Amino acid sequence: MIEQRLRAVFDTNVIIAALKSKNPRSPTRELLTRWKNREFDLLYAADLRVEYAEKLAARQVEQNEAAVFLDRLARQGHLVPLTKDDVVSRVPADPDDDIVLACAVVGQATHLVTYDPHIHALGEVYQGVCILDGLHFLYAVRGDVSPIS
Repeated sequence: MIEQRLRAVFDTNVIIAALKSKNPRSPTRELLTRWKNREFDLLYAADLRVEYAEKLAARQVEQNEAAVFLDRLARQGHLVPLTKDDVVSRVPADPDDDIVLACAVVGQATHLVTYDPHIHALGEVYQGVCILDGLHFLYAVRGDVSPIS
């Protein structure tokens, strides 16, 4: 059996957690390193990239670090073109989440990585996309088994 390459969409909170963390063993920092090493594909939509930039600035992520990430995303990430019809209201409490979900579904992501309880409330799988937090997606990337399984 051929294993499917992992294709992930990161919610903004995952990017912020990675870039704000000072912990060298942070799961989200390791995920960014593994993405840079091309161990999985990171999908994004144009509106999601704009949201990343806005939230990184609002959360006072160091400007150079944010710029390096956004530049790498444009070069190495996989842009998912979305139409207005693709973005369906699924999370009334946080409409920004609808873009994250649309990107994952239209881009045929294997995983949506988030810490957002609104998205996790949709279940473990949404339209074929596995919803995980950063640590559990890291286990998937590493091929590890979660110690809490």
